[in-house]
Amino acid sequence: MPIKAITPDYHGDFKDSLDKFRGNQIVNIHWEKHLMFAWPMCVPLPPTMPFGALIEGVLPGIFGAHPNFKQIDWSQVEWKTSKGPFKPDPAKSLVDNGIGHKATISFSTPGLTGVNGNAVC
Repeated sequence: MPIKAITPDYHGDFKDSLDKFRGNQIVNIHWEKHLMFAWPMCVPLPPTMPFGALIEGVLPGIFGAHPNFKQIDWSQVEWKTSKGPFKPDPAKSLVDNGIGHKATISFSTPGLTGVNGNAVC
């Protein structure tokens, strides 16, 4: 949410700007209908990381404890960002897939709706 300063000459220092993360960018990740986890999970990731490495190396560490995680059919996952639905290229980097600093990635898993079908966990 943009913030408007009271005085026109105010120039603040953003504490979460990209230059503060030592080569990483912050990415927020949300698994829809699986709110056993705080939403969103905020992780520092290199912008050059291939999207496939996010799926294979990062997401299991974040969501692997959920009983539905091992059942995910990654070919059926539906992805979206704040710009809307998208189809990531696993071989391309996060930034080449349009994932920038402080972006949110949401994914849904058709047929998997939480523990015992309860869409909130």
